[in-house]
Order: sequence, then C-alpha cells, then structure tokens
Amino acid sequence: MSKPATPDHPNKATAGARRPPVRHLARPATPGQWLHRERFMLSRRAVQIGVLLLFYGSLHWGWKLLGVPLLTGNLSSAQLFGSIPLADPFATLQMLVARHPLASEVLLGALLTLAIYALLGGRMFCSWVCPMNIVTDAAAWSRHKLGVDISRDLVRLPPNTRYVALALALVVSALAGLAAFEAYSPIAMLHRELIYGVGLGLGAALGIWLIDTLVLQRGWCGHLCPLGAFWALVGRVGLIKVAFDDARCSRCGDCVKACPEPRVLHFNEIAPIGVVVSGECTNCGACVAVCPEQCLNFDLRFRIHAAPVQPVGSAPPVSGGSS
Repeated sequence: MSKPATPDHPNKATAGARRPPVRHLARPATPGQWLHRERFMLSRRAVQIGVLLLFYGSLHWGWKLLGVPLLTGNLSSAQLFGSIPLADPFATLQMLVARHPLASEVLLGALLTLAIYALLGGRMFCSWVCPMNIVTDAAAWSRHKLGVDISRDLVRLPPNTRYVALALALVVSALAGLAAFEAYSPIAMLHRELIYGVGLGLGAALGIWLIDTLVLQRGWCGHLCPLGAFWALVGRVGLIKVAFDDARCSRCGDCVKACPEPRVLHFNEIAPIGVVVSGECTNCGACVAVCPEQCLNFDLRFRIHAAPVQPVGSAPPVSGGSS
C-alpha cells in the first residue's frame, strides 16, 4: 500500500497528476486586498459582536423596535422583537431528558432555532455566533506567534471526543435532573458576564485560551465542546456548503492549514462529490479566503454538482488529514 500523500510530499501515485502548478496566495499588498482576504473573519466578528450588542443594548440602553425590545434573554433562551421565541435546542434537549416540564414557547423556540441552523449549516453557530469562538481564534493566533506546533501539545485527543462529551452531558442531565452542560458551560458563563456582568465568564475564557494555546490545538471547539458536537450532527443537512472544484486544485495545502477543522477537507472524499459535506465544517470561510485557485467557494447545496470521474491513471486526491 502506498504511503498517504500530503500537499508537500506527494506519493508515487500523485507524482504524475495533471494539476495546475502549486502556488500560494500572495500576501495582501493594499488595504483593499487585506479586506478581501479577511472578509469572512471580519464578517464573523461583526455578527458575533452584533449579537452581543443586541442583547446588551436591549437590556442596558433600552433598544427597541416599534416599542418592543430588540433581543432579550440569553443564548439559551431569548425573545426577538418581543414575540419571536428562540431557544438553544441542545439546552432544551438536556432539560427534556432531565424531565423538566417546558413551556410550549420554549419548545417552539427550540424548533425554530433548529430549523434555521439546519438550513444554514449547524456549525455556523460555532463560527458566526458563539462568543467563545473569538477566544479560540485568539488562541490559534497566539500559538502561531509563539511557534507552538501540534507536536508540542501536552495531550492528544481525537476530535470525536466531543461526541463523548455530548453523550455524557445528556446522561448526567438524565441522572442529575438538570441541564448538565448549561450549568457549567463556559459559553453561557462568558455570555452572562458580558451581558449581565455576573458569573465567571472571563475566567472561563482565560482557561480555554490557555488550553488552546499551550495544551491542545483547538482543544475546546475542535475536541471538547458538546454543543459543537450537537451542531455538527445538525450541520450534515445544511443548505449552505463549501463547493470544491477538484480540477482547479493544485493541492497547495493552504486551505488545510487555515481550516479549524482540517479533517473536513479530506480530498479523497470531497473531490468526487464536489462539496464539503461534513457537518463538522463550521462554514467559517477560512479555506475559501486563502485558496489561490478559487476552487473553494460557498454555494447552495442543491446548486453544487458532482465533479466528473477522473480518468484512470490520474492522481487520487490528497487527504487533508485530521486535526
């Protein structure tokens, strides 16, 4: 069996591939080029901060629309425009297995939120809404600046560990009669402290920053968070997906390096179907932003067509590996 290829070290099977020459995206030379390259990161920060401002402004500054508060509550349970219920489906599921009676408004809010993210792509919550994403992205930046590579991680965990955490959260909720993850969620702690000024949110954020920076690369979002695991299950049916044009790809590997969930860019799997189908993709846009050949782009799932079958003798796609 041939040795698996990497973007920098192709095996014999990939050596004769008829692909564009490998090149990398040039560093931005102007502010406009920088803005274009960072467009998804800047958009995500605008949405994350905007959601926090809507909560904060409605509570502290009396922001209203037609006489009703814009957004009240928290990320677990909220009301939009004073009448549209929104609720975290995972928190609701924990309360259900804990045998808590729930108002019909909460159940409706959970179903509405679930439907929204099922259409958009479940883990868009993780990269576009969750305030802890700002912390984990800052930790990734810190690792890069400190030169901490994955070989220096103090512990190793498979990414599937988060699904174990998801199952444990539901089991403990059922046994203890409370929403186990909600009671100790660093995401909820951070949100409560930022909006209401109470809790241990900044301490939790510091702890996760230290873990991600010094202990385990992308430790929280990529390996441990049960909420991320829940949204990954929902994300499989998402409407917005990253399309992949295999014929244009030179296998430079920049997308794999930029992706917070690099195993979703397993080219052996995505090349024949032309789409990143994994629910673990956060739709953050990092891969799209750095692709020099523009072979990665967002599109609606039903508009993405499978790539033609490669002729015999052409190189099999390179695996993006695992995080």
